[in-house]
Amino acid sequence: MMEQRFDFLVVGSGIAGLTFALKVARAGRSVCILTKKDRAESNTNYAQGGIAAVTSERDDFERHVTDTTLAGDGLCDEDVVRAIVSGAPDRIDELIQLGVDFTRLEDGRHSLGKEGGHTKRRVLHVKDVTGKAIEEALLDGIAKQGVTVLEHYFVVDLITSAKLRRRDIAVAGSDDQLLGLYALNVRSGEVETFRARSLVMATGGVGRVYQYTTNPSIATGDGVAMAFRAGVEVMNMEFVQFHPTTLYTKTDDRFLITEAVRGEGAVLRNESGETFMHKYHEQADLAPRDVVARAIDQEMKRSGAPHVWLDASPVGADHFPERFPHVYNTCLGHDIDATKDFIPVVPAAHYLCGGVRTAIDSSTSLPGLYACGEVACTGLHGANRLASNSLLEAVVMADMGAVAALEYLEKVDEEEIDLPEWMDGDLSDSDERVVLTHNLDELKRALWDYVGIVRTTKRLERARARIGNLAREINEYYWYAKVDVTLLELRNLVQVADLIVDCALRRKESRGLHYTLDYPDQLESAENTMATPIFSPEK
Repeated sequence: MMEQRFDFLVVGSGIAGLTFALKVARAGRSVCILTKKDRAESNTNYAQGGIAAVTSERDDFERHVTDTTLAGDGLCDEDVVRAIVSGAPDRIDELIQLGVDFTRLEDGRHSLGKEGGHTKRRVLHVKDVTGKAIEEALLDGIAKQGVTVLEHYFVVDLITSAKLRRRDIAVAGSDDQLLGLYALNVRSGEVETFRARSLVMATGGVGRVYQYTTNPSIATGDGVAMAFRAGVEVMNMEFVQFHPTTLYTKTDDRFLITEAVRGEGAVLRNESGETFMHKYHEQADLAPRDVVARAIDQEMKRSGAPHVWLDASPVGADHFPERFPHVYNTCLGHDIDATKDFIPVVPAAHYLCGGVRTAIDSSTSLPGLYACGEVACTGLHGANRLASNSLLEAVVMADMGAVAALEYLEKVDEEEIDLPEWMDGDLSDSDERVVLTHNLDELKRALWDYVGIVRTTKRLERARARIGNLAREINEYYWYAKVDVTLLELRNLVQVADLIVDCALRRKESRGLHYTLDYPDQLESAENTMATPIFSPEK
């Protein structure tokens, strides 16, 4: 099958990928976005809270920097924090010009929310569907620029010069660089070859590695796994943020109750109906997310209750449906009137603060490969993400990444070699594929039970043993079977699980989102954790 050629490939269609694509397309470059589901399906689409940015005279950059670094528990890169925080106003203006209609007060000023860890109201929002509104505006923008969008294309792996040399294919030069990728056309079942000198990985998070998560089904860590298999540096994977308040149901589904609800006055109550957050942090219900999640976990274990309660009545019966229509209607669908009934809530896996290591311009250790959004680890979040900093990071880093990638394209020569076609396994679909479902269930339970909010070395070792067994089984299946979405996602999830456990075992302290009973104190100096594989992901 003939390979397809573009100046830029973008993997993922969330806020980071769409922003990057729009900017390089405006520079006159050919761009192709590959997304494994529909173009509007992304973590961005589910982001309720908003985007943190200094837009008021009552706030300033230094406050935002301080709030971010305090939440990051000593591990933030302050230069990165300052660059992203100071880049916010221009990026907000661009979103408004694209048509994002941020909610305003009656006097015309932007309505600013306040969330855990923030000392000022600085969270711009579109009611409680901010991510969806931003995504729709960006999708409209790329449509006008003629960007190619290929839906239901699952990227299998990156093609690099180093990989080709290992297959005895002659490639000019001695350095490694990105050459393209292989992607499964889900509808046809065929793997196609794409060539590009530059690619941005914007695949989102890893939440689906856990049994309970706020993330959509697409969040299977594809970008982290692919980058790592290509030899790209990955760091701080132990820092998985658990959102404290997701709607408790008797299924595995977890609907996020945005932290902005507590920012408007809602309080947490235990099984007995008593408030408890004041016992854990001076900011009580607006403490950083890691503190709130551990507090809820402790209250549940103390009482044996399956959840705690969120009392949203202080928000006001008139204000709540207006400010949080999505949350209000979802709760009503579960026979809960959030204006007067307590909402049952539990923590769930929500956001990855680690990921593919990038510089401030989104570049990685592989020339030609860029990463931005949740898949990337820039140093902004440190050991714990400050609420609503993620959408801000995505637009600022995508902007910087686009500038850097355009410059890279000007100076790099295109490798004129024939990229090898994909060689699929000869094992056809069979009843054995039911094993993949069982393996996925086992992996999710292992991560939830052993690599959750509170950890121990023994639990992590148990998880590592189970992951190793699953990895060997899935890796063998991968090399002999015809690939499909289930197999590819499971392969990536196992790789991500391995990286999380590896980093967690390397951190001999409790810091931010990584809390272990064996090392409850912090080390004097905060250092990043670089991931190394426990098992070989490739033959």
